[in-house]
Amino acid sequence: MQHSQTQNSAPTIFVIFGITGDLAGRKLLPALLNLYVKKVLPQKFAIVGFSRRNFTREEFRQYIRDNINIKPGQFKEEDVKHFLDHMSYEQGLFDTPESYHRLAEKLQSIDESFKQCSNKLFHLSVPPTLYEGILENLSSSGLTIPCGGDLGWTRVLIEKPFGNDIETAKKLDKRIGDLFSEEQIFRIDHYLAKEALQNVLAFRFANTLFEPLWNRHHVDKVHIKLLEKIDIEDRGEFYDKVGALKDVGQNHVLQMLALVAMESPEEFDAEHIRKERAKVLKHLMPITSKNINDLAVRGQYEGYLHEKGVRPESQTETYFRLETYIENARWKDVPFFLESGKALSESKAEIDIYFKNENEEERQNILTFRIQPDEGIKIRFWVKTPGFGLQVEPKTLKFKYSDFDSLSTLPDAYEKVLFDAFVGDQTLFTSTDEVVHAWKFISPIVELWNHVPMTRYKKGSSYVY
Repeated sequence: MQHSQTQNSAPTIFVIFGITGDLAGRKLLPALLNLYVKKVLPQKFAIVGFSRRNFTREEFRQYIRDNINIKPGQFKEEDVKHFLDHMSYEQGLFDTPESYHRLAEKLQSIDESFKQCSNKLFHLSVPPTLYEGILENLSSSGLTIPCGGDLGWTRVLIEKPFGNDIETAKKLDKRIGDLFSEEQIFRIDHYLAKEALQNVLAFRFANTLFEPLWNRHHVDKVHIKLLEKIDIEDRGEFYDKVGALKDVGQNHVLQMLALVAMESPEEFDAEHIRKERAKVLKHLMPITSKNINDLAVRGQYEGYLHEKGVRPESQTETYFRLETYIENARWKDVPFFLESGKALSESKAEIDIYFKNENEEERQNILTFRIQPDEGIKIRFWVKTPGFGLQVEPKTLKFKYSDFDSLSTLPDAYEKVLFDAFVGDQTLFTSTDEVVHAWKFISPIVELWNHVPMTRYKKGSSYVY
């Protein structure tokens, strides 16, 4: 399983729509700064911020310095200064065609300074309601047309969520598909870029020990958890319209399931890996009005209704647990439990695979992929207790990412996402089919949610159901 680490050496301009937003300062710019310091960005590159606020060049630099999420002393001052030298700003309105023409002139002037046509990467760091308008304007202004024939690709990076249900997702995807080719579209689910989650594939297909057991004959159940200690914090107004199922279930949790359950791809490239992930999501057993009360639990932590921005009578869930099945030959009748929630006793994301023990069910081998924190893999197995009898007890075999000497150089998820966008590798980005099949599974549950009794749980609970 080789993965290209080839530096993309062609001049590249990275345009951030919504540069003054939270995501840019918290995630994008620190990731770009890290890539710059690691010398994996093209030698000639520029970052252009686009937003409606008015800045002079110096005001913009100061704003970025004040809002970039880096710790004091994390980087050499010289590196930060040189990084900022690559940044500039274009003031404009997202819905005004003239703003895009000014942006085009700005990009052309940068190309002239590079003395050649450059690649263009457009990142939509804006609320999803603005996606369609920005994409329309990008397309109609000619900004997404390569500037030199076959030279100078253009790509669009879009953050989740992709739509609000199956209908809006299809509509958005159709519109994007009308404006851009699939090779230009990079839909970000940064969870796919987490090092420990990528290791699920490496572990499965690089170790012949486990793949023969990876099926209904040997696996009893799979439990996927994405749990958080934090509550909704200051996201009340946003969160109350979305809820846990759409916030992380439709994307992060289902992507974890797809990676665990997918078939071995014909080739380990983006096209084949994404195709196999989509097949898993396509074959998820539908949850309907007849089985939802047996297969779904929804919960809301006590005190949620008093959070700022939350409606007093809100039925929005802060926790869910689903039991689902994959209707194919490999996984028929194996339950997959999908669980996520806020204000719980601990924060962790992990996948537990329980192997069958027909003789003694309580003595199962359990393989755990720990996605975060303390990334690693562990296996519970049974050994004889020392002494004259034949009692056995559980022990654990562990691998931790912290065992790597090079841990400090491992890229974080956004570094990986942005690097792959630069080099054009779509493996860690969701395809049209994946988005549609995920919504096909989730949308009916959302519509039936009110048929499931709401469980109230105390903050810091270990179990909700």
